Amino acid sequence: MRFDERFLDEVKSRLKLSDVIGRSVKLRRAGREWVGLSPFSKEKTPSFYVNDEKGFYHDFSSGKHGDLLSFLQETERLSFPEAVERLAAEAGVPMPSPDPKDQAAEKVRQGLGDFLELAARWFEAELRRPAGATARAYLEGRALPEAEWGRFRLGYAPPGRTALKDYLIAKGARPADLIACGVAIAPEDGGAPYDRFRDRIIFPITDMRGRVISFGGRALDPQAKAKYLNGPESPLFHKGATLYGLFEAKKLLLLAEREVPTGPRPSLAVVEGYMDVIASQRAGIAAVAPLGTALTEDQIDALWRLHPEPTLCFDGDGAGQRAASRAMDRALPKLRPGKSFAFAVPSGGKDPDDVLREQGAAALKAQLAATRPFVQQLFEREAAREPLDTPERRAGLKARLRALSQEIADKDVASAYRDDLLARLEASAPRATPVRAWSSEPRPQRGRRGFDPRPAYPTTATLQARAAAENLPKKLRLIPAAVAWYGVLHPDALDPYIEALMEVGFHDHALDLLAKRIGDAFVDPVGLDTERLTGHLASSGLGDLLVSLEKAARESKAPFLDPERSPVEARRIWSRAFDALIELAQVEAALAAAKEDMARTLDATHQRMLRSRQMVLERALSDGSLFAEPEA
Repeated sequence: MRFDERFLDEVKSRLKLSDVIGRSVKLRRAGREWVGLSPFSKEKTPSFYVNDEKGFYHDFSSGKHGDLLSFLQETERLSFPEAVERLAAEAGVPMPSPDPKDQAAEKVRQGLGDFLELAARWFEAELRRPAGATARAYLEGRALPEAEWGRFRLGYAPPGRTALKDYLIAKGARPADLIACGVAIAPEDGGAPYDRFRDRIIFPITDMRGRVISFGGRALDPQAKAKYLNGPESPLFHKGATLYGLFEAKKLLLLAEREVPTGPRPSLAVVEGYMDVIASQRAGIAAVAPLGTALTEDQIDALWRLHPEPTLCFDGDGAGQRAASRAMDRALPKLRPGKSFAFAVPSGGKDPDDVLREQGAAALKAQLAATRPFVQQLFEREAAREPLDTPERRAGLKARLRALSQEIADKDVASAYRDDLLARLEASAPRATPVRAWSSEPRPQRGRRGFDPRPAYPTTATLQARAAAENLPKKLRLIPAAVAWYGVLHPDALDPYIEALMEVGFHDHALDLLAKRIGDAFVDPVGLDTERLTGHLASSGLGDLLVSLEKAARESKAPFLDPERSPVEARRIWSRAFDALIELAQVEAALAAAKEDMARTLDATHQRMLRSRQMVLERALSDGSLFAEPEA
């Protein structure tokens, strides 16, 4: 059923966001917002904010952002219609009447679903009858014991041409019904319908609620034309929108989160085949599989409703890696903040079923946990296309990486991917020893803050340290953290400082990337507010840094963060602190430049003045005297 915007707005207007979320997340008032521990990740410092006025929540630790409907979809694994129905009932808003055509179609689907359920039970029974001896031997040979057959509703289709059709017709079905739901085939010559599945092990395919919507069959005859056979498209079954094992995977995810509510989020694996799904789920790993095709957009959306970063774990052979590559191409344009994929490849070119049988559940869990991020897999795929032994080939790779990042629809994620991919390319290049060539002409000073020193040419070690800082936030110094956090909360205050911010940052190397990303956001500052800025930073991979930043800012006890202080006074104190940090950074850079660049002379008296000023600024920042009001 489709819902118009007026109906959805009416439902959401009758419910208070903090009341609904507060039932599962302990919230406390923080100014105009509510704050609590993230329901999406393990953390000790609250970074989950709820704003009733704007009707949204934002989680800095995971980058998730949304409204009431998306919260229920994320936390309770509900589909969009299920979430709407839940909230409409709570708000007392009657659901819109379905279209008569929709009602008639639903009645047909229910009837077909009943026949599919009967077929599933018949297949299960046939597996345990004498005709199923070969199928039972095959399953036992795959180390799948009888005790597990019922859990996955495994069955057997005997070789008879009309055995299932005869059974279902005796139960009231019409031949047309059996053709419509995919268990029977109508011959092209107009003859009598016959069973689609014959002499095959049967894997029921279910929807999100566990209802049987089709079947997959594995041939036991080695001469069969098709080793695996799926049911056709039907009113109930759409292959490109369905994932095998989804219902059981949902249960495993919910069970894991309830058992360890504060632990790391359980993983969701996407594997290749029926037996791989069964092996993974037997090992306690939530797993699903596409049905013989590369992941479609609908399947990607279904996966993201269950998990923000599923793990693609296709076989290590050529076919498996081609499937992974196709999935990557399909998912790339859809990447957005908090929605991506990780990649894992079982060792030795084996599939998950092989690993479980040969090495056990612990080994399978360990191999599925050894993941690499989407951006790394993408870079390695492109870098492996040809040798990078000439400037022309490296330039070609650079062009491909730029083009790939531009395919991403979300601008913030596209920008972050471009920077990351090009940084990986830069890091992989052989480095020559840099030669510094300074002009003898003195550079003019810029602005009232004084010095404009020439920074030392960055060494390879410096570049590597900066790259590491992008992925692992360092321990933050308190005053720089407080200054930066105030800027995140009040982006308008940063506007006059953007040039200095891009030049010297916040005087803390751990915040260099933050300063750069803030500068990027100010390229188009129209309407830039806290929500947009934090969303931009979180989508750039700085969610964890923002959490650490807020914690360090609170520990600083900086007076400009005191909620009791007037906004005008807080802004004035913050500006004084930021000026001091900028000046201190410039003083230190001037001294470093004088020490490292012997061609640029700085007389001893000037150096003593700089060191004296450096000590004064450092003392003022450390003992808090900087924040004292100047005497009249």
